[in-house]
Amino acid sequence: MGSLNDIEKTDSHSKNLTNKVEPRTLPGFMELLPKEQIQFNIMHDTIRRTYERFGFIPLDTPILESAEVLLAKAGGETDKQIYRFIKGDTDLTMRFDLTVPLAKYVAKNYNNLAFPFRRYQIGKVYRGEKAQKGRYREFYQCDIDIIGDGQLGLINDAEIPSIIYNTFKALGFDAFQIRINNRKMLSGLFESLEIRGESSEVLRIIDKIDKVGKENVEKELEDFGLHADHLKILFEYLGIKGDNLQIIDQLKRLPIVNDTFALGLQEISQVNELIKMFGVPETNCTIDLSIARGLDYYTGTVYETTLNDYPKIGSVCSGGRYDNLAEYYTDRKLPGVGISIGLTRLFYQFEQAGIIKPANSTPSSLLIVPILENLSYPLELASKLRNGGINTEIYLEKKGMKAKLNYANRLGFPYVGIIGDTEADERTVTIKNMESGEQERIAFDDALEYFCFNNRAG
Repeated sequence: MGSLNDIEKTDSHSKNLTNKVEPRTLPGFMELLPKEQIQFNIMHDTIRRTYERFGFIPLDTPILESAEVLLAKAGGETDKQIYRFIKGDTDLTMRFDLTVPLAKYVAKNYNNLAFPFRRYQIGKVYRGEKAQKGRYREFYQCDIDIIGDGQLGLINDAEIPSIIYNTFKALGFDAFQIRINNRKMLSGLFESLEIRGESSEVLRIIDKIDKVGKENVEKELEDFGLHADHLKILFEYLGIKGDNLQIIDQLKRLPIVNDTFALGLQEISQVNELIKMFGVPETNCTIDLSIARGLDYYTGTVYETTLNDYPKIGSVCSGGRYDNLAEYYTDRKLPGVGISIGLTRLFYQFEQAGIIKPANSTPSSLLIVPILENLSYPLELASKLRNGGINTEIYLEKKGMKAKLNYANRLGFPYVGIIGDTEADERTVTIKNMESGEQERIAFDDALEYFCFNNRAG
C-alpha cells in the first residue's frame, strides 16, 4: 500500500490531467493550417526570388534589440505600439519595422559593405496595436532598400517600380497600379502657401484622401486652420489628372514660384522618363498627386501600389526616397530608396477576396505506400526521387491500405506509389493518379523521368 504522500501526488496528478489549459492563439497573431501555410510560403518565395533576381542581398536582423538603439528614432504612435520589457538589467525592444534595424546595421557595418548597398529582408515585426481583421500584432514585411554613400542617383528611384511590377506579375496579377509622386512638390507647395510647421500634419490628412474622400479631407483641413484660398490652390494641385506627360505639363503651368517645388517637378519628370527604360507600361505606373506618404522620413519619390480589381484591399506595397537613413547612428549621409510589402496582411486580404488558389496540404508530389515488411527498396526509390528534385514522402506507419489512401486524399497528394512484394522483386512501383484513379506500373529506372519530363508531379 502506498504512503500518504504517494496518494496525495496521485490525486494532484489526476487534477492536473482534468484541468486542461484551453489551446488558443493570442489575438493579432496569424496561425495557418497546412494548405494555407503552403500557399503563404509560395507567396513568400515568389517575392524573395524576384528580389534576388534584381540583385538584392538577403539580410536578417535580430527580432530583439536594445531599446536605446531601436527607439533612437521612435516617437508618437510608435512608442505606444512598442513591445518593450526588461530582462535582467537589459532594456529590450522587439523590432516594429525592418527599416530602423537596417539603419543600425548599415551604420554598424559601414566599413564592410559595398555601396550602393542593396538589401532585402523578409521577416516578422511586432506592433502592439488593437487587433482586428486584417491587422496583426505579429506580421511579415518584405522590404527592399538601396542605400547610397553620400549620394544616390535618381535612376534608383526609377528601378523600384520595375521591381514592384515584376513582383506582382510573378504573383499572378496584371491589373495593378504603381502610383508615384514626389514629396518635394508638396513641401514646396506648402512653403508657397506659408504652411510650415504644420506640414507633417497636413500631409497626414491628405494621405487619407482615398480612404475618406475629398470632402472629409477638405473639412479636416479647414478645422486644422487652412484658409479657403489656400485650399483652392491645394485642391487645384490635387485635382490634376491625365496621363503622366499631361500631368507634368499641367504642373509646369501652376502659378507656384518655389525652388523646392521646382526641384520636385524636375525629379518626377526625370523619374517618369527613366521608368520607361525599365519596361514598365504606363498602364501599370502612373503619377498620382494625392500620394503623400505620411512618414516624415520620405523626402522625394513616393510609391503606392493597388490592385485594380480589388480596390477595397487598399495599398499592397508602399515606400519612397529618404535623405538620410542612419542619421541617429552616424554622421555619414546615407540616402536611400525602398519599398515594403506587408505579406501577412496581403495574404489575409487575398484569402478573404478569394484570390488565392486552393493548395494541397503537403508540398510532396508523391506518397510511397509500402505494403511489405522490408523497406529497403521503397527507401531506395524515395532517395532516388528526392535526389532528382521530386518531393516524396513514405508512409511508415503499419496501417491498412484504406487508412493510407485516406491519408493521401486528406493531404492532397497528386500521386501514390504502391510497393508490394511483387514491385520490390521486379524493381517497379505502381503509380496511382489520385485524381483520375488510373494506375500504371513504372520501372525503378524510369520513375524519375516519369515525374520530371512528363511534368506529372506538378
